[in-house]
Amino acid sequence: MESSSIKLLPGWQNSGPGHWQTVWEQQLGYERVQQHDWLHPKRGDWTARLQDVVLDAPQPVVLVAHSLGCILTAWWAAHSPQAANKVRGALLVAPGDVERADLAEQIPGWSPIALQKLPFPAILVGSQNDPYCSAERAQWLAGHWGARWVDQGACGHINAESGLGDWPLGQALLAELTAEPTKVN
Repeated sequence: MESSSIKLLPGWQNSGPGHWQTVWEQQLGYERVQQHDWLHPKRGDWTARLQDVVLDAPQPVVLVAHSLGCILTAWWAAHSPQAANKVRGALLVAPGDVERADLAEQIPGWSPIALQKLPFPAILVGSQNDPYCSAERAQWLAGHWGARWVDQGACGHINAESGLGDWPLGQALLAELTAEPTKVN
């Protein structure tokens, strides 16, 4: 799969230096989906931007979402008739629980979280000590979305502060999603 088919979806405030998404963008050439306002995200605006990026892609894409990017992916997939045909899979990492009172206050307009089964294969990676979403809640979201659950252990929000570098586990999980299906003769 071409690197241009991998779309990085950062969360609130974007993914800065040292974040594995930034490392992947710089080292592997994956495309970051740029949003118009990283500090005051509007769900409708972010959804429209993702729709444009996916529809403009010449071939199906794989979405690599972090935090609010996971919530965006689920919401967009629930509302886009193209999601099933234009997305090969999604790696969802450390979803932010925007239904929690403290996060809903900081990031208004993102609740409720879409809870339907995603129309493409997905893997959700969560952490045992994520300050923005408990492991139990992340696993619950994975179940609703039909995503395979992967427990990263105690890695905080699985971001730059987690010190993951180029995050080999994440790359291995992404390789699973991008692998060509084997053909049976």
